[in-house]
Amino acid sequence: MEQQPNNQLNIEISEEVAEGVYANLVIITHSHAEFVVDFVNVMPGTPKSKVKSRIVLTPMHAKRFMKALTENIQRYEAANGTIKDMEQVEIPMPFGGPTAQA
Repeated sequence: MEQQPNNQLNIEISEEVAEGVYANLVIITHSHAEFVVDFVNVMPGTPKSKVKSRIVLTPMHAKRFMKALTENIQRYEAANGTIKDMEQVEIPMPFGGPTAQA
């Protein structure tokens, strides 16, 4: 049986978590002790949306996450070109098509 070095971390992921959750809106709030990142899926013509996933981070881990995300975006853009940034996002997001009515 192989032994892992003490500094190696074995990370497992369940099938349900591996499927992921789609989000097209992120809301970030913070206190002195933590950052709360809420991932939301806003659907067209729907005036109400639910948080699909919430991640709570310490300030130190939030900053490390920001750095890791920045580095990965730079790598992505180096390989695939610049990601276009949206000038202004309207909430709720207009997806076109008819407005839902009850």
